[in-house]
Amino acid sequence: RQQAPRRGLRERGNVEGRNIQIESRHESQDLSRLTAHAAELLAMDIDVLVAVTSNAAVAAKKSTSTVPIVFMGVTDPISAGLAESLARPGGNATGITNVAAILTGKRLELLKETVPGLVHVAVLWDPKAPGSIPQWEASQAPARTLGLTLHSMTASSPDDYATAFKAALKAGSTAAWITLNPVANSNQKLIAELAIENRLPTICARADYAENGCLMAYGPGYDTEGKDGARYVDRILKGARPSDLPIEQPTKFELIINLKTAKRLGFAVPRPVLNRADRIVQ
Repeated sequence: RQQAPRRGLRERGNVEGRNIQIESRHESQDLSRLTAHAAELLAMDIDVLVAVTSNAAVAAKKSTSTVPIVFMGVTDPISAGLAESLARPGGNATGITNVAAILTGKRLELLKETVPGLVHVAVLWDPKAPGSIPQWEASQAPARTLGLTLHSMTASSPDDYATAFKAALKAGSTAAWITLNPVANSNQKLIAELAIENRLPTICARADYAENGCLMAYGPGYDTEGKDGARYVDRILKGARPSDLPIEQPTKFELIINLKTAKRLGFAVPRPVLNRADRIVQ
């Protein structure tokens, strides 16, 4: 996942070890440590702080009001307190939103079209993740429109997943929608295996989830988001101010279907849905 931004920087003449230096920190287990990671990076007298996921962006914003921040993988930068508006961020942070909450209705629609007679859907979300909460909230209205009943499937640690899936089955769920959040991002294969084990077709929000076993994924490509983020970093390194750079929303989305997962589920993806896939994993 770190390669897309690096490629984007190289394409703009920013070569690591020649005219730029990149330091990175990763945290998926104890998210309370994100603020400490941000402080560690800021102590290196950096020119730009890049944050991937809403949790990381919020931690970065709390850590500095002066060093420019470029964020990616953020669901709702306004509600997360990262910017005043998309057109005029107004502070030291700007970047790319993944519109994960906005696309919730489309994902539920695809899930209903894929799973015959679908009524009960489990939604895996993390109440401790500022990017996951709006996805759960945004699921309510489209679910009512589609005649779906949602089961709140909360998990803030990998240790919570097995119990959460058992509870979803007990509630009568026959499919699941997996929200984007840092813990889920780092445990995609575990989630996919538990879903298959419990015979739950899943829809996820990003291509790598489908590559790692989710039945379907619909959303913007991570490579595109990474390259767009690199473009923002390049502009800031050349003197632009974050407050003057509008936050971008992706406009191109892809549907990926994993036929290996479908086979393991003993599930046939309807032909009309298969025909719309941009990519099939098999």
